[in-house]
Amino acid sequence: MNSDWPLHSLSDFINVKHGFAFKGEFFKGERTSDLLVTPGNFAIGGGFKSDKFKYYEGPIPEDYVLSEGDLIVTMTDLSKQADTLGYSALVPSITGNTLLHNQRVGLVEFKNDELDKAYLYFLLRSKEYRHHVVSTATGSTVKHSSPTKILSFEFRKPPKEVQVDIGEKLIALEEKIQNNSQTNHTLEQIAQALFKSWFVDFDPVKAKIAVLEAGGTAEEAGLAAMEIIAAKNPKQLAELKQSKPEDYAQLAQTAALFPSAMQESELGEIPEDFKVRPFSELAKLDTTSVNPGKQATTLWEHYSIPSFDVDKSPALDFGSTIKSGKYRVQKSSVLSSKLNPHFPRTWWPDIENEECAICSTEFMQFVPHEEEYRSFIYGMITSRPFQEGMQLRVTGSTGSRQRAQPPQVASMGMVVPSDDLISLYSNKLLSLHQKAAKNIKENKQLSSIRDALLPKLLSGEITLSTSKEQTLKASL
Repeated sequence: MNSDWPLHSLSDFINVKHGFAFKGEFFKGERTSDLLVTPGNFAIGGGFKSDKFKYYEGPIPEDYVLSEGDLIVTMTDLSKQADTLGYSALVPSITGNTLLHNQRVGLVEFKNDELDKAYLYFLLRSKEYRHHVVSTATGSTVKHSSPTKILSFEFRKPPKEVQVDIGEKLIALEEKIQNNSQTNHTLEQIAQALFKSWFVDFDPVKAKIAVLEAGGTAEEAGLAAMEIIAAKNPKQLAELKQSKPEDYAQLAQTAALFPSAMQESELGEIPEDFKVRPFSELAKLDTTSVNPGKQATTLWEHYSIPSFDVDKSPALDFGSTIKSGKYRVQKSSVLSSKLNPHFPRTWWPDIENEECAICSTEFMQFVPHEEEYRSFIYGMITSRPFQEGMQLRVTGSTGSRQRAQPPQVASMGMVVPSDDLISLYSNKLLSLHQKAAKNIKENKQLSSIRDALLPKLLSGEITLSTSKEQTLKASL
């Protein structure tokens, strides 16, 4: 730490405001426009998570509505290690939603302008601050901190211009990570929406049927399916035919693969030529095991539940640190957590060396019988019918330790289209999954850079020279 910087406590510059105890009677199971920000919205290591909101529909005190860019801290943690206790996050903007300042979340209020917000955001993620918060926490099962304890943290305050410089450098890395994560969220939504339209709701088939029942021709039915598949109106479709005839022809071929009638099955009405087949006929449930502890010096690419929940990037662990048996992971596999299937975790492993890739036995590993069908298998596992089927095949109470039963999941009957449609969908989605995997790897690298720079910049040990700063920006 730069000894020339004056020693202060956080209480010299900020207050931490308690959140409001919103009444449970107004909590909702379905999504509403009012979202309660809770300790579950803090990532391990700091930062905001947008995947675990609680929904609210009731009276709102106006002093407890959060604004974009507000700096917040969490004062409660349910984990034994207090994984997120005290960490900071910046409130994002979520279109169409109001974010509410719930209890056990502290809102940072500045007394003066001596601290830069971005700098403070990262200071509240430093090792020294983390040690202070955890060492002063109360509780055994549930860890608690308080505004008083947070504000008592002492640090050496750099000049304001240095703070701004530190904040800008680290925020640049953080924004790139967030952009990649948002891109992957969008890619996931696209993939799930397409699978749902084609293979759950059967939209192209129903479009054809509607035209034929109205007295239309087979050609008109095909055009209706093309409009659904391409998300284009008739005028746009006509323009595509003129401007990109090859794309139009390919679209027509795709539409032709969808039937124009429905049939009865044990799962209800499904398109003609589609079949109900056990999932095991599409993908093998692979449980090839390995004991990493017997290869103590091997560095394993370890796909675990905690790694998925943090950043969807596998941990790198030496065999000596892994105390239980694991499954070997194959390159073409898709992983699905059997633990608490009401919180879906579906993973697309991006493996370089199968010999050193393992996963927790809390995952079911499904390996497509046809490697090129991997994207289809991923789409089916993330689909509503599959997820609902998993939740019906669990043991355990409704608490935190329900587990789906892998053999029963593997034998579930699923609606399966023709091989041509499976191949078409898989080829169409492959580049999307590869892009998402690339973003995850890039985020891992950026996070490592950020975490390495954080203590050095906060302590004044290093400053980035102009040339290094240009190199950093170029890497972003």
